[in-house]
Amino acid sequence: MLINTATNFFTTQKDPQRWGNGHPNIVPYQVFPTADDPIIVAVGNDSQFRKLCETIGRPEIASNPNYATNAGRVQHRQQVIAALEAALRTEGRHHWVAALGAVGVPCGPVNTLSQVFEDPQVKHREMVVAMPHAKAADGFVNVLANPIRFSETPVQYRITPPMRNEHAQEILHDWLGKRS
Repeated sequence: MLINTATNFFTTQKDPQRWGNGHPNIVPYQVFPTADDPIIVAVGNDSQFRKLCETIGRPEIASNPNYATNAGRVQHRQQVIAALEAALRTEGRHHWVAALGAVGVPCGPVNTLSQVFEDPQVKHREMVVAMPHAKAADGFVNVLANPIRFSETPVQYRITPPMRNEHAQEILHDWLGKRS
C-alpha cells in the first residue's frame, strides 16, 4: 500500500495528500457508498472508466474531456468522485457488483468480518482453523489459517494462542535474563 505513495514522494520530495482509501495515482480506485453497503471500484484504464459511467447511467461523465484520461480524473478527483458517489447511491451493492462485473469493471463488496467468514471461497480454502485450547469453553479456539499453501508441504498448526502472560517468564528470561 505504501509503494505508490513512497514512489511519488521519492519522485517529487513532497508529502502526499491524504486520500482516505483512494489510490493516489488512479481515479476512481476506492470504496464507494451504495444504497445499502459499500463497494470498492478499481478502474484501471480509460475503457473501464467509460464502461463504469455507462453502467451507472452517467455516460456524460466519461465524455467530459476533463475526465477522459486518468491524468484528468486525478486532476479533477473531487468532482469525479462526487458524481460517481451520487450515481452509485441509487442502487445497492449486489446490484452494482453484478452490473459492473458483467461489463469488466473491477469491483467487489466491502464485507464485514462475519460476511468474510461466510464467504464460499474462504470456506473452500479453509481459512479458519479450530485449534484445541484447554481454557476455551468448547475446547477449541478459531485462528486464521496461513493463506500460503504448498502442494507438498502442508502448513502445520502446532501451538495454540497463549493466554495472557502465559509465556511471560520465558520472555523475561530469554530477552532480559530476568525472572519476575
